[in-house]
Amino acid sequence: MNKLLFFLFIIFISPASSIEFTGKFIQGHFIVGKTENNARILIGKKEVKVSENGFFVFGLDRDRKNDIIITKIKDGKKEKVIKKVFKRKYNIQRIDGLPENKVTPPESVYKRIKKENNKIGEARAINSNLTFFKDRFIMPVEGIISGVYGSQRILNGKPKWPHYGIDIAAKKGTKIKSSATGIVTMAEPDLYYTGGTIIMDHGHGISSIYSHLETINVNVGDKINQGEIIGTVGSTGRSTGPHLDFRINWFQTRLDPMSIIN
Repeated sequence: MNKLLFFLFIIFISPASSIEFTGKFIQGHFIVGKTENNARILIGKKEVKVSENGFFVFGLDRDRKNDIIITKIKDGKKEKVIKKVFKRKYNIQRIDGLPENKVTPPESVYKRIKKENNKIGEARAINSNLTFFKDRFIMPVEGIISGVYGSQRILNGKPKWPHYGIDIAAKKGTKIKSSATGIVTMAEPDLYYTGGTIIMDHGHGISSIYSHLETINVNVGDKINQGEIIGTVGSTGRSTGPHLDFRINWFQTRLDPMSIIN
């Protein structure tokens, strides 16, 4: 091989960056990264965990407008990768003429809601060394997707929180599978908004939430393998019919579950 061919061969096989990504840089999406061992990774200004074999993970907010900067630091050298984040269009539904108690909860439950939200926030803030996040997730239940990520309702002229998961309609009592291997960090039978609720930790800030369950078959601290039955579909909490509300979070950033399944 002459020197020119050898040079061209080196250029062809040399990567533009020593950081690889799995996932799409779209609002609401889940991204798994792979880098060199012992490297440090910053997502924007936030340093994230890197596993012993170089895996890390992060997510893009529903409404993120700016590009994202990923910085690798190793041996005192910095490498920056800038990725454009593409916007999405979300479904907006306006409903007027509803009774006020269907739009805003009564003041008598405000303390309860705050307490429960704090517990959910604590579960989502866990930053463990588990690496189950890097494995493909599966659909937790068979059914019709009746609600999608990012959609928003405006009730009596008041914008409500966007929907941060997917709703899967199924018969009451339908078995729910764990979407991925993880550790149970919450197993509550009766939260105000979400009723029977399970939260599982998959490592590095990635958690999954299963809501409106009729029954719960796991306890906090249990290690659950992907595909194991964790509960059954119900209509508990503020729900209008039997379904599973399935969500994925990267710490406090809410992600589209379909981006981790697909």
